[in-house]
Amino acid sequence: MTSFLPRDVVAALRVAQDNAARKRSRLRIDVDGRTYPVLRLWDNGFALADDAPHLRGLVELYDGGRMLRRCLIVAAEEDSGEMRYEFKRLSEMLDEQPVDFERRQDAPVAYLTGPDIG
Repeated sequence: MTSFLPRDVVAALRVAQDNAARKRSRLRIDVDGRTYPVLRLWDNGFALADDAPHLRGLVELYDGGRMLRRCLIVAAEEDSGEMRYEFKRLSEMLDEQPVDFERRQDAPVAYLTGPDIG
């Protein structure tokens, strides 16, 4: 059995795979009000589709509607239909505001006052 496919069929398959990866991914990069779907993410970088511009600077990484990280990036290389970027700095986003004091475990949650409260 031969595994030869015409070049135009291979190119069409690659475009279809890229489109499916874009739709499947919840991860996206937001920069200056524009969003780009993330195809792959690893420890020190990520990849976008090759039609994305050569981004550089501060971007925000989202998973759906939740911001995961604020990143300082630089374009690394273009390879196999992907534009790869490397992180220069990552800032994790927290669910709550950081505090500069120690929170006691037995501290009250709220102060309730009023005529109905004894």
